[in-house]
Amino acid sequence: MDRARRMLDRGEIPPAALVGATVSRSWERCLGAGLVPFGRLNAEDRISTSRLKETLERRRELLTRARPVMDYLYAQVRGSGSMVVLADEQGVLIEALGDAEFVERASRVALKPGASWHETNRGTNAIGTAIVEGTAVLVHGAEHFLEHNRFLTCAAAPVTGSDGRILGVIDVSGHHRVRHPHTSGLVSAASHMIENRLFELHHESQMRLRLHPQAEGIGTLAEGLVALAEDGRIAGANHAARVLLDLRAEDIGRKAIGSFLSLDMPSLCDLAHRQNGRVAPTVTRAGRQLCLRIEPGSRIAPAHRRDAPRELPLRDALADLDTGDETMKLVIERARKVAGKPIPILLQGESGAGKERVSAAIHASGPRKDAPFIAVNCAALPEHLIESELFGYAPGAFTGARREGSPGRIREANGGTLFLDEIGDMPLSLQSRLLRVLQEREVVPLGGGKPAKVDFALIAASHKPLKAEVEAGRFRSDLYYRLNGLTLKLPALRARTDFMAIVARMLAAFEPDKSLMLAPDVAAAFARYRWPGNLRQLSNALLFACAVVDPGEVMIGWRHLPDDLIEDLQDIDAPAASEGDDGSEAASLRASSDSMIERAVLASEGNMSEAARRLGISRNTLYRRLKSCPRPRPKMRSGEPPLQ
Repeated sequence: MDRARRMLDRGEIPPAALVGATVSRSWERCLGAGLVPFGRLNAEDRISTSRLKETLERRRELLTRARPVMDYLYAQVRGSGSMVVLADEQGVLIEALGDAEFVERASRVALKPGASWHETNRGTNAIGTAIVEGTAVLVHGAEHFLEHNRFLTCAAAPVTGSDGRILGVIDVSGHHRVRHPHTSGLVSAASHMIENRLFELHHESQMRLRLHPQAEGIGTLAEGLVALAEDGRIAGANHAARVLLDLRAEDIGRKAIGSFLSLDMPSLCDLAHRQNGRVAPTVTRAGRQLCLRIEPGSRIAPAHRRDAPRELPLRDALADLDTGDETMKLVIERARKVAGKPIPILLQGESGAGKERVSAAIHASGPRKDAPFIAVNCAALPEHLIESELFGYAPGAFTGARREGSPGRIREANGGTLFLDEIGDMPLSLQSRLLRVLQEREVVPLGGGKPAKVDFALIAASHKPLKAEVEAGRFRSDLYYRLNGLTLKLPALRARTDFMAIVARMLAAFEPDKSLMLAPDVAAAFARYRWPGNLRQLSNALLFACAVVDPGEVMIGWRHLPDDLIEDLQDIDAPAASEGDDGSEAASLRASSDSMIERAVLASEGNMSEAARRLGISRNTLYRRLKSCPRPRPKMRSGEPPLQ
């Protein structure tokens, strides 16, 4: 530090490696403001008695809520030669209490109410620098810019309002020889206590969300607090909530909660009614799992109240598909623009990516929502039945036909929407007939009869790239261009950024009263898995887990997963371990899985069947994992077959 001070005396800025980044930046600002290390105190640094009274009145709420916290904080440092200080957002000291001997010495450098300790007046110091940096700051001894403040050690943290603006600073100052390593933590905790007291004061009547990564953290000092306006906009948030949700101060009052959580205002109102004060899982738009408790408040808009008639629609089916992925958001926006217009839609994407669900949502969000939605899977029908299934047939048209005939799926869709799934598998001979129906808007059933006029919206889907199928001669180009009014490509599940939001929504749909969530190691494995079956595979896995979870359990672990999925999840560990940055995570997951297996075998006293039952896997899978386990193998019970 002596070298750094000599550089400062010469007007040079010491590097961050020598004094720390915060002090280095502050010293540079002080020199830029024209301060000199040996400068004298300025008369302008102190405000008049009348101005101090005005400041106290302006910050009455802050002072009222801070005083009990200051008393608590001083009780922790009493007798250590220290004092507790509260300053406003300009760095003017408005309250102080402390040990008499130190308070007297501090007053000699104007560390007392009425003095301004903003950085531009007092140089680098915890109060003024915390205001400029917007974060907690510790300034010790010679780190103070002004020479006559070197005897101090100070820890300060800004107090921010629920709108994200700094209201003031709480500080503990003492002699540098009695520096205590826990002071910074105490000051930060005191700052959060004041912030939370102010939050409760300002948002008592509004819906409030209490958030934390762990259920046990709800109701503690570390919880995130969010207040919502009647229209769902964020009306206020404490520091913890801003960190948890990646929420900027400028977003408060402007953005809705649905921009940060996978739940919008109507969904939160519904959840509050079902939750009844219990903690439930949720997920942020960034995919972070959180625990949530909702306090409805007394000013929920009538349209959102559970017991009020809902005159306005809440969310349509397309909006319900939006869980935060930008690609899906674009798909939804484009689909919404053409819903109800005479433009055919072609959905492309891997099997299980949700093509039928998207098509149903387009239908349900358009003007034909009250008419039929007819879905036909062209790949699931035998080739000799596709024609009669689609176009219908006259009575007695062929052997085995129903006596009264059949209208066919196309005529059943009249007035509504026809969804042709896996249309790439339709035989070429039928593609020409379908094209004719689309051009003439009429259907002639098999066996003859009068043509029937039809009016329907058309949505087709295929996991095959139809353009490539056309080039290969397996799909008619004229039909392709007739179907391709708007092509929407659905992302595979592995490419989506809203994976955890999808998981949370599925679990809430399958078990709305259980508040289920994934165990951390399972969530990590899920996030790394490629999900070749996409949404369909994930849905089946979670549905299975919900079926086998025991009453009272809220965490889905390995033993709740299907056996084949466990094998797939564990098989991805070894290759992932050699892929750079992901290796440590994969190794940790593998080690956790091995440890869990060993504990189950030991707890079962070597009974492999019992251990497999506890783990929720087959005995063959257990043997395979034990054989590949790098640790010493647990001893098996006598009579168990040996490892092969």
